[in-house]
Amino acid sequence: MEAIKEHKGYVYPLNRTNIDTDQIIPKQFLKRIERTGFGQFLFYHWRFDDKGNKRQNFALNKEAYKGVTILLAGENFGCGSSREHAPWALLDYGFRVIIAPSFADIFYNNALKNGIIPIQLDEEQIGVWMKQAEEASMTLEIDLVNQRITDSAGNNISFEIPAYHKEKLINGWDEIALTLKHEDKIRAYEVR
Repeated sequence: MEAIKEHKGYVYPLNRTNIDTDQIIPKQFLKRIERTGFGQFLFYHWRFDDKGNKRQNFALNKEAYKGVTILLAGENFGCGSSREHAPWALLDYGFRVIIAPSFADIFYNNALKNGIIPIQLDEEQIGVWMKQAEEASMTLEIDLVNQRITDSAGNNISFEIPAYHKEKLINGWDEIALTLKHEDKIRAYEVR
């Protein structure tokens, strides 16, 4: 997993609530066994019509949002089935940070395990940024070490993240990397 201590990126405002994992990555695209290649199918039914043509009325298809890496969304982001493909698709598309008033528990943990920072903030703050990002391109700076977000106006907002997951993200440790930190103990056990 790629380490992340801070991140500055353009914001994509997805002003919807209850975005479930089937909307993030539809079930028909879950046949791949690798973690990569899912980004092209992200929000597929919103981004493309039945013939596979881009929907011009979906903001993520617009040039103004090309290269976005921070997603703003409404409450209960990532609800639905527990598919890990959802954070894989978001990460593969380029999103490193998702900010929402609330997340489904399984999605929240899957995001953390895959190198995405899910940040929970109050609806009022998200509403302010949502409106700004819908009107013009905007950036946010995420400082994971100090748990601060700085917006383009210089406002600083603090956020919470579990210390265990924060350490994993900062060091780029996934579950395998954590296990390998105890490799000498594992070998010693196997020798017995």
